[in-house]
Amino acid sequence: MNDDMLQKLVEQVSLTFFHKPFKHKAIFNNRLRTTGGRYILSSHNIEINRKYYEQFGQEELIQIIKHELCHYHLHLEGKGYRHCDRDFRELLKQVQAPRFCKPLSSPKQIKQHRYICSTCHFIYVRKRKVDTNRYVCGRCRGKIKKLD
Repeated sequence: MNDDMLQKLVEQVSLTFFHKPFKHKAIFNNRLRTTGGRYILSSHNIEINRKYYEQFGQEELIQIIKHELCHYHLHLEGKGYRHCDRDFRELLKQVQAPRFCKPLSSPKQIKQHRYICSTCHFIYVRKRKVDTNRYVCGRCRGKIKKLD
């Protein structure tokens, strides 16, 4: 799916569920990492995370579009368009749009470094390496060794 197909899909979803036209741009933004999409207040454009389409398909993409269109239409009407506003929550229920999108599954594995205290045998798990010559156990001040 490219940006032109996304634009047509957003216009179609807007007319189908909201009975109002979508008059701005909808594009894929590959730099989005943790959100399914976003509505930009200054330009009224909608950006969608392409990874959600690739991982979950068109059904999840339509749910994200409905959510962003709730922000869009409420903002243009001068009503409460933020997540905490009553108008926003009511419109989400009317169009059956989710308040949050599904989490993406992360393909990369986070490496863990495991250390053990030679005195009290407490095991430390860290994301970053620890200089065992510089640091000691925080519980008993014993020497720390790296586990394999």
